[in-house]
Amino acid sequence: MLRNNLRFLLIGYSETDAMALGAELSKINSKINCKAITDANDIRIAFYECEWHVLICNYTKDSGSLKEALEVWRQVGRDTPFIIYADETSDEKVISAIHYGVHDYVYKGHIARLVFVIERELKNLEIKRAKLQAESKIYRLTYYDNLTGFPKRNLFCEKVTEILSKQSNEKKLAGVYLIKIGGLPDINSTYGYHVGDMLIQQLSYRMSVYTNSQCLLSRIGGSKFVFFNCDVKNLEDVQNFADKIMHMVSIPMVINDLEFYVTLNIGVSIYPTHGDTVSSLLANAENAFCDPGYKWHNSCRYFLNKPDEISTKRVFTREALRRAIINNELELLYQPIINLDTGGFRGVEAILRWNHPEAGPLTPSELFPFIYENGLILEIGKWALKQACLQAKFWHEMGYDALTITLALAVSGFDQAHFIKYVQNMLAETKLPPQLLELELPESFLQGAEFCMANLKELSDTGVRFSINNYGTGGASIRCLNILPVNSLKLDPELTSNQNISSENSAVVTAINAMAKNLGLSVIAQGITGKAQLNILYETQCKFAQGDYFSQPVSAEDFLKLLEQRKTGTLD
Repeated sequence: MLRNNLRFLLIGYSETDAMALGAELSKINSKINCKAITDANDIRIAFYECEWHVLICNYTKDSGSLKEALEVWRQVGRDTPFIIYADETSDEKVISAIHYGVHDYVYKGHIARLVFVIERELKNLEIKRAKLQAESKIYRLTYYDNLTGFPKRNLFCEKVTEILSKQSNEKKLAGVYLIKIGGLPDINSTYGYHVGDMLIQQLSYRMSVYTNSQCLLSRIGGSKFVFFNCDVKNLEDVQNFADKIMHMVSIPMVINDLEFYVTLNIGVSIYPTHGDTVSSLLANAENAFCDPGYKWHNSCRYFLNKPDEISTKRVFTREALRRAIINNELELLYQPIINLDTGGFRGVEAILRWNHPEAGPLTPSELFPFIYENGLILEIGKWALKQACLQAKFWHEMGYDALTITLALAVSGFDQAHFIKYVQNMLAETKLPPQLLELELPESFLQGAEFCMANLKELSDTGVRFSINNYGTGGASIRCLNILPVNSLKLDPELTSNQNISSENSAVVTAINAMAKNLGLSVIAQGITGKAQLNILYETQCKFAQGDYFSQPVSAEDFLKLLEQRKTGTLD
């Protein structure tokens, strides 16, 4: 019995024979379609006309139709069953036809056998296609990432190894760029994994524009991607490609009407300097993140072959950070901001410190990389905000009602409506006047701040103040200062450090002071440790300063003593 809706292409039969064969097949199942091709020149056209389920060919004496049909079949329809139904009875002819690749040879008049062969070959074809589909699926699951469609690590390594083997004697450079996406665990836990997946897909689409035969991209982990780029001629090209990747995330990702600013952190290793195999290049790109000078805000680090710097304690785990909150290992220290005109306190900055039971006290520069890496930046930021607000409210009730408290928070928090609501709720819960809270943003934030203008303005309208940290060396746009609700500029310590005291830096500080005055902004010098720096501040008319020269960061109890001592308005 033939299955329904089969399409047969009959090749090389006379019109009479074709009609007779079609009639015999229709007797078995009327729901079939037959088309006869008598001219060999029409075979290719017929092959492209539709998808035929079975090809039935006559074996003529000159075999012209058979040879022509087989040639086209090999090119465009090799897995379609090809059956000869002819008068030839010679074993030599049958063997010759099988040698050509046909599936079977049935003598004319044996219609029952022809039907059996058709069903057998169709079933074999189904099994073959199912097997190929399964193998293709297994291959896809094994070698390609399901979410992005990018090659996984294993296929990426195979392709890179193949490229390196070809250029091993050509003295060419290549760069491996290991990319880590910051903040993904927080996004997953706050908004759900589907939002995190959509963010990964948007980011993948942006990165894919750089891929070609010389530049391969792979997703090797949940929040890890890697580029291999051999289309570079020198170290400048290597850096330029890293800059392209960084620039890619300057525009926020928009998902469900929420704007997400993604931080990318890149570890770079260079072939052949840092390794001549893909495994060593990947390992050294990973080791670039272990550099003690590494910072996690959209930074790019190159591998340094210094084993003593690569080895690091494995005490900074997600679990250890969570325990630090529970066990009160985290604390805020406080450093005063001095009014140089009066000697009094303009405000105070809250600085996070981790009193680690094994590693000892950890400063923010040592601590923040691990907070970012473990996806706890928002959680710990919320903890710090609550502690700072409670402490500021306490001082306010003690009579220091003009003392502002400054807190540096993760940039990623400012583009999320839920975090803005958290700040508002915390102010309401602690009853701290909003004008006494100042949130500190890095200068790099100005590059994309327009995209979260509404959130900044919402907080600013309640009275919360904003300052820009490390201003003056990052090339931030002055236009942004004019349109954003910024109240203060905190100078980059490099401009006023003892090692960099110069007329050029003094001129920069003077220019920043003049610009800030015109915009109605305060300027605060940071990192003041000596009298020479203080004299420069007086010369450049900088009104506010902060640093160990006045006081190191101290506990809340010790800071209260400083407040009581400073009631006289003296600097000593």
